[in-house]
Amino acid sequence: MTTERAEFSASGEMQEVGSGKHSDRLSGNMGVGELVMSVLAFSAPLATVAGFIPVLLMFSGHTGPAIYMLVTILLVLFSVGFTTMGRRVQNPGGFYAFVTAGLGRPIGLGGAFLATFGYTAIGFFAPPFFAVTIQSYVVDNLHGPHIPWYWYALGLVAVTTALAYRRIDLSAKVLTAVMVLEVILVVVFDVAAFVHGEPAGAGGAGFALPHISDSNLGLAVLFVVGNFLGFEATVIFRDEVKNPDRTIPLATYIAVVSVGVFYAIAAWAYIAFFGANKVQDAATNDTAGMFTSALLNLTGKIVVDIVTILLMTSILASVLSIHNVAARYLFSLGADGVLPTFLGKVHPRHRSPFVSAALVGGVWAIAVLLFTAIGVGPDKLYPIASGSGTFAVLLLMLATSVSVVVYLRKNRGDDADSLWKTLIAPVLTVIGLGVVTVLAVANYSDLLGDTGLITALFLGLTFILPIAGVVVAYILRATKPDVYQRIGRQQL
Repeated sequence: MTTERAEFSASGEMQEVGSGKHSDRLSGNMGVGELVMSVLAFSAPLATVAGFIPVLLMFSGHTGPAIYMLVTILLVLFSVGFTTMGRRVQNPGGFYAFVTAGLGRPIGLGGAFLATFGYTAIGFFAPPFFAVTIQSYVVDNLHGPHIPWYWYALGLVAVTTALAYRRIDLSAKVLTAVMVLEVILVVVFDVAAFVHGEPAGAGGAGFALPHISDSNLGLAVLFVVGNFLGFEATVIFRDEVKNPDRTIPLATYIAVVSVGVFYAIAAWAYIAFFGANKVQDAATNDTAGMFTSALLNLTGKIVVDIVTILLMTSILASVLSIHNVAARYLFSLGADGVLPTFLGKVHPRHRSPFVSAALVGGVWAIAVLLFTAIGVGPDKLYPIASGSGTFAVLLLMLATSVSVVVYLRKNRGDDADSLWKTLIAPVLTVIGLGVVTVLAVANYSDLLGDTGLITALFLGLTFILPIAGVVVAYILRATKPDVYQRIGRQQL
């Protein structure tokens, strides 16, 4: 009996050597704009501007915009090695494929398990957060009935699962439409804040670089890094974009720079409105209502009502983007045969990872019911899910940056890639992300906002799952060498 094995052609298509057959592949027709919008949606722009930036300003004050720009520079450096390696490892495995190619299959599989948990955890912030937001709006603004939060949460999971089940182009169109509306609204806020901001006596629109001795600098940097997570989607959707060799690098750089500049300007707009000398106190005294009160003062109640509705669609767009990424990790693990192969099935009409998408939605639905049954409220749940998922993906990014250095040093080739692309920028990235990771460990309880049993559960999974992935890889090497060779969607 001959042993069939998988390999990737130059175009990224997986073939079963020995059978002569092509396995099913995902497909789509996303361009640069739709791919960028999918990445931007991950960070939920309106939810970030309304809910996150006030928290950042509470920690950083008028240094907030500068922190955004510093993190943007770090992630542009990351993108240099990321896109260079993306031209060498031409498959849709994302960080899973990159870590495997650079650091070996056992660590690569550990990274895949960590990524699957991280993105699933990040996405689980949305059902309880959406439920709290819409429940408050229905009761306080519409004077409607008080419906238990879990019904709203399950409704959101059902909608995103239905969209993720279908062809990626549908999700891309929904995300693009929502993102355009959100961006327009934030730009309106920015312009109004700069035009009608506090006079120079309150500090005006000035901002400054943070001091290394600032006690809250570490936590501020961690929150900002979390806003950039999701640009990995540019390589995960490789089989679902037009002209990937051009689209993916261009979309990656546009996404990283756009996210950084967009949020830096929004943070600066807060400073302009409240004044550099007053913004930190304003954020501390009214963190949750800071955006709403500023917008009400600048534009009036009608715009605030529109913001409330768009905030809910912002959460929907964010969780849909995350849902698509998590589903494709499960799909890759199923296609490699590491997890049950049915997870690697492609819908015959939608060309989507429909089984994996349904499983992610099912996990979220079960989690909603489970935490409801044990009495964990949505206000406590969403920061823990978001913080632990952010930490997991940050660890994965550090592993990816190390693997980029190792891989590009081992595979220099005869191409025209410069020393800047293959060594200098990747090494600087490792140093920068290493510092951020140390800050994450030092501020872990603050990142999650809790130190109880639920936090311990999420933290335990963060470290147990990647170790389990390494163990599973060694078991596969001994018992199923053909499956072991497929780990990481690598070219054999």
